[in-house]
Amino acid sequence: MADAPAIPNETETRARWGAFAWSEASAAKAREIVARYPDGRQQSATLPLLDLAQRQVGEETQTQGWLPVPVIEYVAAYLGMPYIRVFEVATFYTMYNLAPVGRYHVQVCGTTPCMLRGSDDVLAACKNQGLQKGKTTPDGLFTLTEVECMGNCANAPMVQINDDNFEDLDYDRMVAILEALARGETPKPGPQNGRHTSEPEGGPTTLREMVDANHDYRGEWA
Repeated sequence: MADAPAIPNETETRARWGAFAWSEASAAKAREIVARYPDGRQQSATLPLLDLAQRQVGEETQTQGWLPVPVIEYVAAYLGMPYIRVFEVATFYTMYNLAPVGRYHVQVCGTTPCMLRGSDDVLAACKNQGLQKGKTTPDGLFTLTEVECMGNCANAPMVQINDDNFEDLDYDRMVAILEALARGETPKPGPQNGRHTSEPEGGPTTLREMVDANHDYRGEWA
């Protein structure tokens, strides 16, 4: 099950983030986002603006980003909405972090398909690399969260790390990903067992003549 975030002390949060405002780049992006919606429907921009704000916080803190209460208030004021309505959105979707996270937010799917395919081994790999569910490592690199289905059941087990999905995992592959990130490297996202997207392991089993004519089995279309 997903772990409840430990909401930081509000006094400290307001001292740090009470003066939050869009950066120049974020302000331009915010205007672009709001312009997508008809007059009177600007509240439809709530989700992308919360994401934009979280990413700006991430840039300022060198982490994956989170949404302090003053930042949510800022987005609400920007859209002319009551704070509680924007807060409801931020608390509903797990893509928004309500507490600080590390540079890499490791979200391990523990739903049935991933569990049956070895998510316990993935969590064990995280634990043996010093990650604990609901906590950030002392060096600030990793935050570990167990989450519900993220829609990659055909490639289970999987994790999402920041904006990337890593699929077809086992213990050793998860360790390799975490060690690469710790070294400052960028491991390749997607399946980790050599297959292309969610194609059958070992290659196609149907429509082989069509596939042979258009695909070289390395994930590159002719």
